[in-house]
Amino acid sequence: MTALVVAAPPPVWRVPEFVLSLTAASDATKRAYRSDLCQFAEWAARAGLDAPGRIDRRWLRRYIAFLSVRGLSRRSVARKASALRRYFGWLTAEGAVDADPALGLAAPAGSGRLPRVLGAAEVSDMLGDGTVPDDPTELRDRLVLEMLYGSGLRVAELCQLDRGAFRPGNAHIEVIGKGAKHRRVPLSEPAAALLGAWRGGGSDEFDAQRLRSEADRDPAALLVNLRGKRIGARDVQRILDRHAAAPTHPHALRHTYATHLLDGGADLRVVQELLGHQRLATTQIYTRVSRERLREVYESAHPRA
Repeated sequence: MTALVVAAPPPVWRVPEFVLSLTAASDATKRAYRSDLCQFAEWAARAGLDAPGRIDRRWLRRYIAFLSVRGLSRRSVARKASALRRYFGWLTAEGAVDADPALGLAAPAGSGRLPRVLGAAEVSDMLGDGTVPDDPTELRDRLVLEMLYGSGLRVAELCQLDRGAFRPGNAHIEVIGKGAKHRRVPLSEPAAALLGAWRGGGSDEFDAQRLRSEADRDPAALLVNLRGKRIGARDVQRILDRHAAAPTHPHALRHTYATHLLDGGADLRVVQELLGHQRLATTQIYTRVSRERLREVYESAHPRA
């Protein structure tokens, strides 16, 4: 499939203002919505529609159909429809359009695929035996993996951690989740030991070995890459690629964290709080994952399954 070209639309579309209005959204969501709306404005321009006020429901339905025939996944089309609903809802509230053409705009449901969950052996092989590595790079890598699985952090939450988020001797860490909401997350014993070692000298040793000068380092960041910049999602993926036996997305560790908690008998609302989910329905996907896992175990182990 040929990729849609993303170009900045004319000012009349007010896309930057809309993105700034998304104060509770994550940076990733803001980037995705901006890209989605730039693509839509470009498509509309090719159809001779040069302003949002010229868009009606018929054109939005044509656009959704266009995306579907271009081969986009149902999940991607659903996200783009969500972007259009929020965008035109905002324009209506701002008085920029007379009526909201996206009100109730339907899109294909998501794929419904269950998130990948790692088995206990996969997790054990990835995280090692729990000892603190001597090599500072390995120490940092293991710390990243332990906090993704042991505390169920989102990648963005991990990357945003500052040095002050952890106090030696504490069994928790302060994270900033979606919508800039703060929450306190328990640390696993291995993660606490690795964090203590990192803050107790491992970070300085990493800097001394990897960075050209102290000026290269982001002074606030808890975790940095080899250039001294705050660690990013691509850095996290590279770390996982080095340690995982099979291709694994970083978010799979968060899925695994939640599923293993529920498998172990944790209350659903407790898991919701630990994950930082605003809605219980978001957490309930993991109960479905657990049921699927139980079914797999039953079918593979019971002689009459």
